[in-house]
Amino acid sequence: MKRCSWATHEPLITYHDEEWGTPRHDERTLFEFLVLEGAQAGLSWETILRKRAAYRRAFSRFAPKTVARYGARDVARLMADAGIVRNRAKITSAITNAKAFLAVAEEHGSFDAYVWRFNDPAQLSRELRKRGFRFVGPTICESFMEAVGLLDHHEKGCFRRSERRRTPMQGTTRPARRT
Repeated sequence: MKRCSWATHEPLITYHDEEWGTPRHDERTLFEFLVLEGAQAGLSWETILRKRAAYRRAFSRFAPKTVARYGARDVARLMADAGIVRNRAKITSAITNAKAFLAVAEEHGSFDAYVWRFNDPAQLSRELRKRGFRFVGPTICESFMEAVGLLDHHEKGCFRRSERRRTPMQGTTRPARRT
């Protein structure tokens, strides 16, 4: 079975085959990928996948309302958690982003309703930054959009390519940052 060239070993193969590019509409899942993609900045996606269970425990299973209430004690707890990336800017951005996520959801009925309007990572990045989100540059947004199925960047010949229908940028076939 042919798959995208970056999916060469576990856990990347399972992630590619079962998750990457699958349309996601659950608020927690969208928040999870937003946090994880931001945490990946400067690291490999494999590193983040291997830490995913620890992230789920550390960040209250990615419940945005809970994470938005995190304070200094929580930041200290997270900074001491060897299971996650212990970068203060990334940790505090998750909390800031939880608050912005909830504000967007309140304004648009859900974060899902808001984010599925976009098909351009640079535009999504600009709009999220205007709303106070952090660690949401264009590359991170592209990776987020690929992960949750907003973009179909499965390579030509990949068995998962075009399994789903929303593909306004389908001509681009490279994954943003799957290393």
